[in-house]
Amino acid sequence: MMTVRFSQHMRLTLGAVAISLLAGCASKGEPVYTPKELTSFDETSTLEAQWSTTVGDGFGRARYPIAPARDGDILFAADAEGTVEAFDAENGERQWRVELESPISSGLTAIADALYVGTRNGEVLALDQQDGSVDWRTRVSSEVLAAPQANREWLIVQSTDGHVTALDRRSGEEHWVYSSSLPRLTLRGTGTPLTIDPVTFAGFANGRLTTLDNRNGQPLWDQQVAIPSGRSEVDRLVDLTGQPVLTQDGRLFVTSYNGRVMALEATRGEVLWARDLSSRYTPVLVGDYLFVATDASHVVALDAESGREVWRNEALEGRWITAPAFADGRLVFGDEEGYLHLLNARDGEIVGRTRVDSAGISVRPVTEGGTIHVQANNGHLETLVISP
Repeated sequence: MMTVRFSQHMRLTLGAVAISLLAGCASKGEPVYTPKELTSFDETSTLEAQWSTTVGDGFGRARYPIAPARDGDILFAADAEGTVEAFDAENGERQWRVELESPISSGLTAIADALYVGTRNGEVLALDQQDGSVDWRTRVSSEVLAAPQANREWLIVQSTDGHVTALDRRSGEEHWVYSSSLPRLTLRGTGTPLTIDPVTFAGFANGRLTTLDNRNGQPLWDQQVAIPSGRSEVDRLVDLTGQPVLTQDGRLFVTSYNGRVMALEATRGEVLWARDLSSRYTPVLVGDYLFVATDASHVVALDAESGREVWRNEALEGRWITAPAFADGRLVFGDEEGYLHLLNARDGEIVGRTRVDSAGISVRPVTEGGTIHVQANNGHLETLVISP
């Protein structure tokens, strides 16, 4: 089920007819993209379970996007009620567990001995990676669904009211706030900002991508990635709910709902190429390929230089796959029925599959080499290794 959000903090959960509208159009109330049945394939990769556990009560009825995070040899995971746990990533041994006073709503970010998380009541917390103790907590303007993002000095937080806030990583003190305009109706979710030391790239529900100066929060350039079109408010949704991807040579890739996948020159925002693909998800860049999961659950490989489509796999259509992850030459996706799929990154063929949990998978798996950590909607956390 997908949820859209009114900017006046009113939320509306849509039923099957509206879900079909969000997929593109509707036909007698039935979704356009009927989930495809899984079929046999040439299995050349297997997924071997290493360890599993359950973290709290899962992501709740709203399926908050509480994706786990890994830093070095430690894996961090949480649930919607405020349970946070740390595990040895290799054997699953629990290192610590804490119960926070606030319900969690964002993915986790683990970096430089700190663990950052956002909450439903608009707080951002910094935890010590060693024992889970709270180093600081700061209130921002509204609920936080996107994982807070850190550079060397600042923690950048995007909240559901269109605000981006820079906090001091050491103290949580507010440095600056940038406000964007929201359309009346938006998807349930926000873009995840991408921050480097000098600037932050942030995508918004109005279809615009903005580069902010981290010294003061002032915009340096602004680009319209997706243009609203259509008669209804649903047709005109153009949210940028993924995270931009930046290359070392200064190219920026961004996806949009009901819009385009676009490559930009990062310093000035000039468009290098654009391709009509609707995607709410963060893409993955590996070598010269940009991998995109579309809203129809097609997996598309694009040439990163030109935007040319290299291959497309439609076998998972309508299965509400997660954003892609990359592990040892394979693309990794979870789906609504709790299956984990492996695709060969070279040609897009399915090469492996296993079922993790029938509760379904809605957050992007975490990968390290050939190891995959995946958390199901009910809190089931499992670590698997690709073989061979």
